[in-house]
Amino acid sequence: MATFAVLGSGGWGTAIAVSLAQKAGNRVRLWCARSETCRVLRETRVNDRQLAGIPIPPTITITDDPGEATESADCWIAAVPTAFLRSTAIRWKPFARETTPVVSLTKGIETTTFRRPTEILEDVLGVTRLVAVSGPSHAEEVARGMPTSVVAASPDAGLAGWVQAHLGSERLRVYTNADLIGVELAGALKNVIGIAAGCCDGLKFGDNAKAAMLTRGLVEMTRFGVAHGADPATFAGLAGLGDLITTCFSPHGRNRRVGERLARGDTLADVQSGPQVAEGVYTAKSVYDRVTVMGLEVPIMAAVYQVLYTGKPAVGAVSELLSRRQRGENTVFG
Repeated sequence: MATFAVLGSGGWGTAIAVSLAQKAGNRVRLWCARSETCRVLRETRVNDRQLAGIPIPPTITITDDPGEATESADCWIAAVPTAFLRSTAIRWKPFARETTPVVSLTKGIETTTFRRPTEILEDVLGVTRLVAVSGPSHAEEVARGMPTSVVAASPDAGLAGWVQAHLGSERLRVYTNADLIGVELAGALKNVIGIAAGCCDGLKFGDNAKAAMLTRGLVEMTRFGVAHGADPATFAGLAGLGDLITTCFSPHGRNRRVGERLARGDTLADVQSGPQVAEGVYTAKSVYDRVTVMGLEVPIMAAVYQVLYTGKPAVGAVSELLSRRQRGENTVFG
């Protein structure tokens, strides 16, 4: 099989490490950014903060030494939130090799540069064999071996196929896709729409409003993606519609919970005080800054930005969306 260095011990990193360790012959190392986290995970063999009740198999090596984690690894898997990816990847750089594939599990856009996760990894590590894995994949379900489907995206079909073969299992089905840009943008943008869907929940607007928010949000995601060189078909697939459904309707969704709590009157500071990062909070700002320059119309994502960063009440933002000029439905790219 293969040796994997899973770089990041949050919920998703731990879950994919557990999944990989269940395949016979795999060797898995889980790297922790903090020594204290490493000590706790070694002693308890459970990630109680993010995956409570799910044991970490004894076959997984847990370390805070990036050199130990990556030594002779056949593949690196980066599982770090976008806001910390660049600064964390600097710690991995001395051990990077051009021949070693790097898989990104991160869903977001860097606020200061508008770089996608694989672009950040290329910038810092100087590698080009990059794959993004995305789709409807809650960490706790993957770790428990519940059926899940994701997509491995790379313009290198052979590389995407290698990841498909080695990451996939009886319970984790992996599709391939050549549209790296679209898969990464879809994974980032769906988090912003997830916040909007959460606002509908918090305001108790019902299923009709939430379904409309999701559907029109998908139009905005596609419009934004096409403007940045993505294939529109990608947004109808696992990385787009599939992940959007999970994000908007699951009670586990971090971004949906952010919107729900804001709509109920909680402050953003209170909402962000937990251990898990809601990527949509940062992506909303990146998108708003970008569309302001481009003149691109994305009213739902713009409304999310206003709720997050200008203090606009969620009920007011939704009311403004509903009062916009009525138009034909099939206007996706205009």
